[in-house]
Amino acid sequence: MKPELSLSLQFADPRHRALLPRHKVQRFIRAALELPGEIAVRIVGAEEGRALNREYRGKDYATNVLTFDYAHEPVVGADLVICADVVEREAAEMGLPLLDHYAHLLVHGTLHAQGYDHEADDEAECMEARETEILAGLGFADPYQRG
Repeated sequence: MKPELSLSLQFADPRHRALLPRHKVQRFIRAALELPGEIAVRIVGAEEGRALNREYRGKDYATNVLTFDYAHEPVVGADLVICADVVEREAAEMGLPLLDHYAHLLVHGTLHAQGYDHEADDEAECMEARETEILAGLGFADPYQRG
């Protein structure tokens, strides 16, 4: 049985709203949750994505997903901020359906919210393997196998 999830879904940039109905976003996040969660997902444009990345990570560009994790247990508490512009561009560059890339980033961000990281090679290997396993369970291809 999947953990309970309290989800807040916000669209500051509404262009992908139809692609991301609440039940799909919930399904992707719950697949990656190991404990109950209280998670807010905010889909933003490039301007907000860039401002947040600059303010919180010191990097002056919009990135695909930012994870703000507040608690790992007993309930995972986090905000996931996903930049629609970056997701759209990356999906096109990789030749992926847009939904596949969103699913990957929601899983990726949810794992970060639980303390997974990919700074060191061994951490990256572990996190990527977990992402691949979760996405396969959701019916998506391995996001790290290109071509």
